[in-house]
Amino acid sequence: MRIAVTGGAGFVGSNLARMFARDLADGQVLAFDNLRRRGAELILEQLADDGVSYVHGDIRCPEDLESLGALDLLIDCSAEPSVQAGYDGAARYVIDTNLNGTVNCLEYARRRGAGAILLSTSRVYPIAALRELPLEEHATRFEIPTDQSGPGWSRDGISAEFTLAGHRSLYGATKYASELLAEEYAAMYDLPVVTNRCSVIAGPWQMGKVDQGFVALWAARHHFGGRLDYRGFGGTGLQVRDVLHVADLYDLVSLQARNVESHAGTLYCVGGGPERSVSLRELTTLCASHTGTRLEIGSIPETHPADVPYFVTDHRTVTQKTGWKPSRSLDTLLDDVFRWLDAHADRLRRVLG
Repeated sequence: MRIAVTGGAGFVGSNLARMFARDLADGQVLAFDNLRRRGAELILEQLADDGVSYVHGDIRCPEDLESLGALDLLIDCSAEPSVQAGYDGAARYVIDTNLNGTVNCLEYARRRGAGAILLSTSRVYPIAALRELPLEEHATRFEIPTDQSGPGWSRDGISAEFTLAGHRSLYGATKYASELLAEEYAAMYDLPVVTNRCSVIAGPWQMGKVDQGFVALWAARHHFGGRLDYRGFGGTGLQVRDVLHVADLYDLVSLQARNVESHAGTLYCVGGGPERSVSLRELTTLCASHTGTRLEIGSIPETHPADVPYFVTDHRTVTQKTGWKPSRSLDTLLDDVFRWLDAHADRLRRVLG
């Protein structure tokens, strides 16, 4: 089997590529990346050590994709992953990468007769609709009341039936458009493509910062020191996300890769679910427990236009259809992240410290 992972020097892409290389004894795994992200140069060494071949290229350029040659499977992890992208007035990169790049990947897979797995995001859901959820304020988190539910939302999380009417940021809009294009390519060209609409993914080799990768950011600040702030919604740290270990994502993607035709044209909501949800305030406590370091967390009450107070994935559909479900706990996730930070402290300090 010959697999290419776009965004292969990024956090998710590099982890998936390395795990596929580990498990495919007779296969070849290519990591395709433009090295735009900070810390990508550190990941190249890990890719080489694990038998992944690096190919420099940019999904915005169809001719770069052609350098990959014949493939059995293309896994598209490339993205401008920040929900804040474009708010500074610079819209082209997020659109060219997240939307036009998807078109290039789908076209490449169609021409080459390859299967495709696309990673989308829970940020396709409209901001206003998520802010209108009837949340209760508890001591450490926001929560959906036990006796309330609605179309596509409940204590089990947000499902594909949740409304998609409304604005969602350029990041969310480009990923939603990509989902629709994948569906059309599957129907029109019989392209074996599956889309995973993912919530927060975390794990080792995530170069976290304020607008993306908050678990790695929180862990790094507790490990190396530095400032952290509770931002938005009053600055209390009660906002909640579910978190999926990147190795759990690999378990699903590798299952799909073994028979991508059986999932063709399907969209799955993928995430850690309620059992792996955490607020910023709770994450602070967990990080302090793992490190013994207690930081004074600042408070910035103002809410960014793109932020939402609560998102937890309802992954029951993908579990019912595939048998997959997340197996790694938040404690396991943090153990893995802190071991990574400790093992590579000298190199990571300048990026994450």
